[in-house]
Amino acid sequence: MDLNAARERMVLEQLERRGIHDTRVLGAMRAVQRDRFIAPEFAEHAYDDGPLPIGSDQTISQPYMVALICEVAALAGGERVLEIGTGSGYQTAVLARLCARIYSVETIPALHQRARVILAAQQIDNVELRLGDGSSGWSEQAPFDAIVVTAAMPGIPRPLLDQLTPEGRLVAPIGEDELQTLVRISRIGGAWREEYFGECRFVKMTGKYGFGD
Repeated sequence: MDLNAARERMVLEQLERRGIHDTRVLGAMRAVQRDRFIAPEFAEHAYDDGPLPIGSDQTISQPYMVALICEVAALAGGERVLEIGTGSGYQTAVLARLCARIYSVETIPALHQRARVILAAQQIDNVELRLGDGSSGWSEQAPFDAIVVTAAMPGIPRPLLDQLTPEGRLVAPIGEDELQTLVRISRIGGAWREEYFGECRFVKMTGKYGFGD
């Protein structure tokens, strides 16, 4: 199977045709090899339009959803970004191509260690990883220009909003049901504004501000 050709088809058919227009995001999705972030037995499905298992009852997100989150985050290249939920490290690698530095927190030790090995093997050196409860953010490294959350949250914790710069934005799937809404929260004139980008489905976040352990 020609994985490079499959990746190009993914960008054309799953992303561009469904409304992803940010050329930087499309370029990052073309560059990052999703097959490197999954088990070899799933390699032939690496560029399918859907999530795949990565162990520990977690999944690597659908390519379209990774691209949508990155586009909604509206990154120009110089930002410091917090990612909550490293998972496989795939979205981390995509974000690393879109910002100056990314800080990523994962609560599951096996996934944290595996992502660390994969990202290091690909010489992605503008990433800092941490094992811990991401629902509380990473206050020691704050403030962040953007925070992206890759697990469903019942609501937006105040500590995350407090870790944004004055012009920062937070992108997260919000909702307590099986389907959530992708939300972007930003500050306009001192007031918080919420924007909605459709339904999505993510595994639920654990931790202090998630759905528990």
